Amino acid sequence: MHDVVVVGAGLAGLRCALELERRGLDVVVLEASDRVGGRVRTDVVDGHLCDVGFQLLNPSYPAVRSAVDVPALGLQAFGAGVQVRRDGVTALLADPRREPGSVVTTLASGLVTPGEVARLARWAAPSLGPVRWLLRGPDTSLAASLDAAGVHGPLRHEVLEPFLAGVLAEDRGATSSQYVRLLLRSFLLGTPGLPRDGMRALPAQLAARLRRPVRLGAPVELGAGTTVRTPDGAVSARAVVVATDLTSAARLGVVPQARVNGLRTWWFSTTDPVPTSRWLRVDGDRGPVVNTAVVSDAAPSYAPPGRRLVQATTLAGAPDDEGVVRAELGRLWSTSTTGWDLVARHDVREALPLVAPPLVERRPVDLGGGRFVAGDHRDTSSIQGALVSGRRVARVVATSLGVR
Repeated sequence: MHDVVVVGAGLAGLRCALELERRGLDVVVLEASDRVGGRVRTDVVDGHLCDVGFQLLNPSYPAVRSAVDVPALGLQAFGAGVQVRRDGVTALLADPRREPGSVVTTLASGLVTPGEVARLARWAAPSLGPVRWLLRGPDTSLAASLDAAGVHGPLRHEVLEPFLAGVLAEDRGATSSQYVRLLLRSFLLGTPGLPRDGMRALPAQLAARLRRPVRLGAPVELGAGTTVRTPDGAVSARAVVVATDLTSAARLGVVPQARVNGLRTWWFSTTDPVPTSRWLRVDGDRGPVVNTAVVSDAAPSYAPPGRRLVQATTLAGAPDDEGVVRAELGRLWSTSTTGWDLVARHDVREALPLVAPPLVERRPVDLGGGRFVAGDHRDTSSIQGALVSGRRVARVVATSLGVR
């Protein structure tokens, strides 16, 4: 019998297992798929690194700094800001602290006015103070909080909302405003990027530290008490941690199902001329492509020599039509896309649990009877939330087993 069985080798499960092993416990990790990482995965297609769902790693996340050897990932940074395509013109809005040369272009973009900048700054100000202050007081939806702050101009509708649609996987402003401010805090403190070997490098680094390799291809059903059933037989332990995505945890009967937002990512390879850009580009005209990037310009390791890799992200409810996406990319990049090769397409229907107001920063993880649950749906929908959840659950499990 093991001390702990961890079901799921995503970021939360791997962090939980590592913390339990550090406390001297015997841990086995079971993963239904053929690789670790959960929703943090990378497909390699003809030499291109195509992450399953475009995502960036923010090195400013405290949990990333404490759990991951960031320098070993060889992080390739994107520009600290966004490009906005509107009315046939591309404008750059960048952080003047990290991109001092962008001040003139930002002011000349036509997207910023002193009044709206001041109102948006007041709205975002809690992001720069202590987190405990940010979380005080009532919480409302993002849309309602921006309305209340009087932020109604192009900076909101043509920049902030399109940008956040790709981050939150929803464009209705239904997400908790407190949670959005937490995300903005991380963007203000760090510049996101991509690991040299793709986002898969993050879970791979965690898994490599485990004393016992993850058992892959091991789908699980919960048995009686702290026993789980796999195709190879039952596995018993003193405690079971279900560290899966929200829908899988609901299927196993440990949490209720809740709304999960989805994304669709298209990856194109080309040798055709495309404007050089290390920036994320959003659509100020609010078309179906919420963001796009020439990923290989910011992260050269993502494409083989002589090729350029372009990603396009749409929300799950957008038209499922490659022709529409190609046309939108042609508009956004002012170029023809007919010669581009589609190398991968990922439908991530359950990308992120909706963080609705009021924000519940910590959800219960002890189910009783030696069963526990971990995942970003227990904390916040992010890499930070998944890593925090894994560590938090490990502490609760260790305490329940009498380990300091």
